[in-house]
Amino acid sequence: MTFHTANDPRFERFVLFNAPLKRLATGFDWAEGPVWFGDADCLLFSDIPNNRILRWNAETGITTYRAPSNFANGHTRDRQGRLVSCEHGARRVSRTEHDGTITVIADSFDGKPLNSPNDVVVKSDGSIWFTDPHYGIMTHYEGHAATPQLPLQVYRVEPETGAVHHVPTPGINAPNGLCFSPDESRLYVADTGRMFSEDARNVRAWDVAPDGTLSGGAVFCTVPVGASDGIRCDSDGNLWSSAGDGVYCYARDGTLLGHVHVPEIVSNICFGGRGKHRLFITATTSLYSISLNRQGVQTP
Repeated sequence: MTFHTANDPRFERFVLFNAPLKRLATGFDWAEGPVWFGDADCLLFSDIPNNRILRWNAETGITTYRAPSNFANGHTRDRQGRLVSCEHGARRVSRTEHDGTITVIADSFDGKPLNSPNDVVVKSDGSIWFTDPHYGIMTHYEGHAATPQLPLQVYRVEPETGAVHHVPTPGINAPNGLCFSPDESRLYVADTGRMFSEDARNVRAWDVAPDGTLSGGAVFCTVPVGASDGIRCDSDGNLWSSAGDGVYCYARDGTLLGHVHVPEIVSNICFGGRGKHRLFITATTSLYSISLNRQGVQTP
């Protein structure tokens, strides 16, 4: 069985002929937000409609990490190895301290509640960047139905003061996944604004100044099927994006390199495993992985 398609000869070096796509677990309603914990040799991810964060380990399989989870969606780790989560239900970004206590990072802007934080990354300077579309408050399926009081925006939280700043991203209808290039000179943001329209398949790229301001914002790539949701860079700066029929890989110049086929709609991805060479994939009802001749950006 062929698990991938190469659109560019370079992609043939990224995939391994004897490394299959594996379904690690199934039975979820909408799996999202994978994050790898190398020191614990496990993956955490969300099953949003079932209001839980799950833990996968090769030996023990699936166990419950947290339930209820405030309908958590995307996750990352900060530079101290702590879990940072986007919570639809509480309409906030939170951090799980090493002792298990929860710290609220952001739950409002300009005196108004956030919509439903979706995905989050932490820059090397400790600043926390997150997207705040409306998907968690559109219905009761992934949170609690409510009317948005803020535009659909990207935010940055200062590491020292905790101040929350709006990060302008012109051209984005509803920001979803986001990630930095390995040197953090570029920020990518996926747009899933008007679902199933052309602009729901775009990823835009901005140049990042030392003070955190952005410039540029041109369309970097457009996935062929479905929507670009979760995105990650590998250590060489190639961008990997979820889509309706798998995961697409793009070179730093936007050239489509190849496609990993997945039999479900892919929501999000992350690199993990022993050498950060394993791509973990959350896709509708299941968790998948495939080993690659690539390495994810090295973070805790």
